[in-house]
Amino acid sequence: MARRPLIAANWKMHKTQQEAKTFVASFLPKIAAVRDRDVLICPPAPLIFAVDQARKDSPILLGAQNMYFEEKGAFTGEVSPGMLKDLHCEFVILGHSERRWVFGETDELINKKVQAAIKAGLIPILCVGEKLEEREKNLTEQVILNQMDLGVKGVADTVIGTMVIAYEPVWAIGTGRNASAKDAHDAIALIREFIHSRYGSSSAEKIRILYGGSVKPENMATYMKEEGIDGGLVGGASLDPESFAKLVTY
Repeated sequence: MARRPLIAANWKMHKTQQEAKTFVASFLPKIAAVRDRDVLICPPAPLIFAVDQARKDSPILLGAQNMYFEEKGAFTGEVSPGMLKDLHCEFVILGHSERRWVFGETDELINKKVQAAIKAGLIPILCVGEKLEEREKNLTEQVILNQMDLGVKGVADTVIGTMVIAYEPVWAIGTGRNASAKDAHDAIALIREFIHSRYGSSSAEKIRILYGGSVKPENMATYMKEEGIDGGLVGGASLDPESFAKLVTY
């Protein structure tokens, strides 16, 4: 089965409404000829509406960077799955390393978010990956498998193939250090084998697995040549329309 590549922009905490609109206006003509891959933008929550308006009648997909697992209630500062659906989001990034290590999110909390996203009709992009000290102690496989095991707990066989997984080694995010193509290939093969063993070959063939971690226009093609890598979760290089267009058209 040929999986459709997905190139996702994670803008993190950047841009104003006007900057977001200007980005999309500049970006769209640069990818007008792209037909064989999905392009996703995940802006900060206050900019979701502006990006949705700016992307009208274009193939750009829209996602959020995070959400809470409850639909409503006394959760000051949080955003619910229903709110994201109401804003026309199709995807949501969950378990990003910054949510795990800066904000202290646990695998159990991330799993609740994954299940809530699926229930709301959002496609979760579940992020997994090891820290530098874990890699140096040869714990990469153990960490990834544990995060996968807890992250997809309770997700049904009928749904898992529609999810997206992003392998993002923590030591390569925003550091300028990127994992080698072999590092990325091996980790993503491990994730796909986990899905195969837990959910069967059909789900393993269907699920898209991305690489994230200092992805740039200069190295995107190298990753995409590797078997099993279905796209990229892009941080800093997605903030400039020229740079992100080059990445999308690798």
